[in-house]
Amino acid sequence: MGIRVQNTLTGRREDFVPAEDKRVRIYVCGVTPYAETHIGHARPSVFWDVVRRYLEYRGYKVFLVQNFTDIDDKVIARAQATGEDPLAISRRYSQEYLRLMGLLGVRPADAYPRVSDHIGDIIEVIQGLIERGNAYERSGNVWFDVTTFPRYGRLSRRSLDELRAGARVEVDPDKRHPADFAVWKRAKPGEPAWPSPWGPGRPGWHIECSVMALKYLGSGLDFHGGGTDLIFPHHENEIAQSEAYTGETFCRYWVHHEMLNLRGEKMSKSLGNVVTCAEVLDRAPGGAVRLLLLGAHYRKPLDFDFDLLEENKRAWRRLNEAARRLREAAGGAVRLEGGADEALAEAARAARRRFEEAMDDDFNTAEALGSLFDLVRAANSALAGPSGPGPGPESGRDRSLATERPEEGPPTASGEGVRLALAVLEELGGEVLGLVRPPGERDAPEAGPADELVSLLLEVRSCLREKKDFALADFIREGLVRLGYEVQDGPRGSVARRRD
Repeated sequence: MGIRVQNTLTGRREDFVPAEDKRVRIYVCGVTPYAETHIGHARPSVFWDVVRRYLEYRGYKVFLVQNFTDIDDKVIARAQATGEDPLAISRRYSQEYLRLMGLLGVRPADAYPRVSDHIGDIIEVIQGLIERGNAYERSGNVWFDVTTFPRYGRLSRRSLDELRAGARVEVDPDKRHPADFAVWKRAKPGEPAWPSPWGPGRPGWHIECSVMALKYLGSGLDFHGGGTDLIFPHHENEIAQSEAYTGETFCRYWVHHEMLNLRGEKMSKSLGNVVTCAEVLDRAPGGAVRLLLLGAHYRKPLDFDFDLLEENKRAWRRLNEAARRLREAAGGAVRLEGGADEALAEAARAARRRFEEAMDDDFNTAEALGSLFDLVRAANSALAGPSGPGPGPESGRDRSLATERPEEGPPTASGEGVRLALAVLEELGGEVLGLVRPPGERDAPEAGPADELVSLLLEVRSCLREKKDFALADFIREGLVRLGYEVQDGPRGSVARRRD
């Protein structure tokens, strides 16, 4: 049985069959870079990174595109509030996003198109929509006419009658139908604008993704990803304008992830309830954060808190400690008795089988992780010697299954069980999930006295700020900056990071 995917468009679990044999084209809606990257942004990036890795493990060649929406109302509002150039703001936050995703082990996309680099392509598509009768110009704005696309509403299960009666859509007297949406917006004072046949202006949000997806991937792309909050209106509108323009199916499988929540609410910069990626990565290695994000099925909401982060730090270390001990055993440091080696080999084969079944079942990373941790328990039991627990965190269990290598004579290589278990952890836990570190890679050093002193200074500074002694609080901050630290204040407190 092959891979099966829950397709939002049809509402069914379907067999995945790529449009082209062994070649998969993926478009993922990226971030609007107007503020710091928060941990909610990391969930889709890590998920699609794992989807891409798993498809490659299954023998597919993947081309993944993720955009940056660098022309947007939020970017413009931030620029007006700060006096900065909007494109400079988006470039800065885009680079920060890419840096943080790198720390999370996310492999770079094959292309990161920006709206500002594709204005000419967007104008060309809009002109085509007007010529085909799907769009119309009024007062310098260009609107897509939803009544010209009979399948409008199929993705979100909405009808035009519902949209006319209800209104999650902007009201404008120039629009023929309340659900018509802008593909080009006339220039407003103080906003960035580009010349067009309809006067100076900028693209609408939805046309941006359609044009970039079509340019880099063409029609009939295999996967389009994004959050459930994008189903309507963004993805619904993408389908309408893309298929109206090309006359072909835009995307074959629509895959939507649920939100990462904080205290039960969607994490959102606009709501102000965010934990930044930088803050999380100051507290945990990237692998531990990945483990947390993959611990729930992508279609289920995931609540973030720092206690959960600590649990995943411990679990991530346990996973990597098991891989380290298996490498030592493979080098002859431990000799397994025949029965123990055979049992470990069977556990490894079962783990690979269960991992593949889970990932084939709509990319169920939570179940896939369960198979790896079952193998970790089996490996720790097998590698625990009878004379006492080994170095692993679970080595006190079933110590009778292994014997230490005798001092006399040459080292005895471990058998099939160790080899298979190590291969599963390195290939599936490492190459596919990005959790098991390659041989020789070490943890970042634990916090030392200097780091503890910095934490103490931050606590003192926080108390001073509460007492409104800002002069002394600023003195501490300036001292930390002189010592090479960058201090950032956030809703959950202050964080000091050593500058490169």
